[in-house]
Amino acid sequence: MDETRRDRDVEGRAHNARPRDGLGRPLPYGAPGVERQPEGVVRDPLETVREAQRLLDAGMPFHAHEVFEDAWKSGPDAERELWRGLAQLAVGLTHAARGNATGGARLLRRGAAALEEFATRADASGSGSAPPPYGMRIGALTDWVTELAARVEEPGAPAVDAAAEAPRLRPDD
Repeated sequence: MDETRRDRDVEGRAHNARPRDGLGRPLPYGAPGVERQPEGVVRDPLETVREAQRLLDAGMPFHAHEVFEDAWKSGPDAERELWRGLAQLAVGLTHAARGNATGGARLLRRGAAALEEFATRADASGSGSAPPPYGMRIGALTDWVTELAARVEEPGAPAVDAAAEAPRLRPDD
């Protein structure tokens, strides 16, 4: 296949069919790659969290980002920032694992900022904090971001191991 041509889906939209590695980097056509996440899958929120955690644990944060992106695009408006923030955390980890410290730290912090409202949101009765969304430990995630972003920005810091650095989204998983 001509590698200068953009792949198109059946409706004519651009779609990159090149295989990818575990960090989402495109590989040459015909090279073995990891299975891509299907796009546009509508999952319930707990299923989204479980699938994303499985991918994070496997050292595949780029693919976890795609799972979160599906939830961001298909979920209720009130949760879009939650899923967008989680997608940005996953892609920030992807960049940090690829050795892009500046981009990784920036995306990690942007994701944490999007999650901030979910860490501090009070419940409707005003009697205190609402339970964490879907059992996710948002405060622990933002603490993880702060530590990881600072570490990857240190001069001479190596690329991180995505599987070893994978955050725990829920304490029970």
